[in-house]
Amino acid sequence: MARRPPQRSRNGHPLATLCLVLLLVVVVWFASLYVRISRYARVDNAAPADAIAVFGAAQYLGHPSPVYHARLDHAVSLYRKGLAGSIVTLGGASDNRTGQSEGSVGRDYLLAQGVPYDHILAETESEDTEEQVDALANLSADYGFHSIIAVSDGTHLFRIHALCRRRGLTVFTSPRAPFGTLSPWGQTTRVAHEMLSYTLLKLHLQADWARQWIDRRDDG
Repeated sequence: MARRPPQRSRNGHPLATLCLVLLLVVVVWFASLYVRISRYARVDNAAPADAIAVFGAAQYLGHPSPVYHARLDHAVSLYRKGLAGSIVTLGGASDNRTGQSEGSVGRDYLLAQGVPYDHILAETESEDTEEQVDALANLSADYGFHSIIAVSDGTHLFRIHALCRRRGLTVFTSPRAPFGTLSPWGQTTRVAHEMLSYTLLKLHLQADWARQWIDRRDDG
């Protein structure tokens, strides 16, 4: 008597099931990240704190880029409201012509806005967001800052908050004011690269090349 051919399992191939489960996990992970990043971008959580930290962005020949300009203006507004008595400017990236760093350019801009010199701390060595948070944690320990208002682009703040929490900092996030018109595609790409950077962080895959590429996407 001829044997019957083996019947396929109704549940399908185990490898296909595993791939489907992994795909579902990835979709849920990135969907939840999108929601959390977008929430941080929309909500201003500024509250009385010991210092305001302005995360660096590009500077050109000693002048803040439009993005950095908006971050610094927002920090000045928070300072004038009396929410903190000190402002920390972060960023060590410099241009070849002037040798000035983001942190020093930020300090000069704040001085021009009437913020007293002894109320400003300029950090001029860090090269990316993770290094800026490390520098901020070290300065906080040195100067006795227990709480910080972090100022940056809205989509940047979820990752900043996560990095600060990892260093034991109490941080209130405060997004800079928008300027110009950002297309839906532009907004989506900003959120997408923050999702990628945070995922690399959680997987401990923050290679130097990846960190620097990701943080260049924030400059402007």
